Amino acid sequence: MEQPKNNLKIVTEKKNNARVILPNMLTLIGVCIGLTSIRFALDGRYEFAVIAIILAALIDGLDGRIARLIKGTSKVGKELDSLTDMISFGVAPAFIMYFWKLNTLGRFGWLLCLVYVICVALRLARFNVNTGQAPSWRDNFFEGVPSPAGGILVLTPLIFSITNFNLIQINYEVVVPIFFIATSLLLISKFPSYSFKKIVIQRKATIFLLFGIVLFFGLLLIYPFNIMFISVLIYLGMLPISFFHYQKLKKINEDQNYKDDDDELEDVL
Repeated sequence: MEQPKNNLKIVTEKKNNARVILPNMLTLIGVCIGLTSIRFALDGRYEFAVIAIILAALIDGLDGRIARLIKGTSKVGKELDSLTDMISFGVAPAFIMYFWKLNTLGRFGWLLCLVYVICVALRLARFNVNTGQAPSWRDNFFEGVPSPAGGILVLTPLIFSITNFNLIQINYEVVVPIFFIATSLLLISKFPSYSFKKIVIQRKATIFLLFGIVLFFGLLLIYPFNIMFISVLIYLGMLPISFFHYQKLKKINEDQNYKDDDDELEDVL
């Protein structure tokens, strides 16, 4: 009578393994795309290098959500995702920008690359340590800028140079180091930025959301670098909004906790 239970256990394990394979395959594809962006940069094809990083960022946003949707999360997938982020949004953008402009700055340019990659590694390590905590309102925010956003932010001067917005002359030898230093500080800081993990949309607004997503990707296909640059500007504009929103929610929850603590006290007078 024990044989059916053993067979059921084997079938269940196979199903779980199949669920884990898909998100991990997407993660590995992201690694390949991130490494390919370095190859494009070596060949001087910086437009394709930027597109590869954007694709890697899209895949990074999908693999985790797919894993949670099909219940295929695993410890291996978590570690693999961090290693992928390190390559696609740490090493790859640093090399792209070094081949493009930072190599003209000599040793200082290489130092900026090292500092940025180290900050990405520290940011990912802190993220791995903080995950798995009890759910709270803080889940709507990241501590610092996430590594995919950081990888795109350091590419902003390159993206701008490819657009047709070049109405003003920019000294990239000054602008590029500023973006590297600022992004590195944002990565390791505790500056709150929106995580967009829990977005509640009313059913009436769903159709408008879908239309907006289709419109965005349509424009991205037609005017890729212009839309990328505008998206970066929008994201930078949202950083102060996320900071003040975080402070407001923090104050509300601290006041709520204070009231709850008072409710537990007994008035004996």
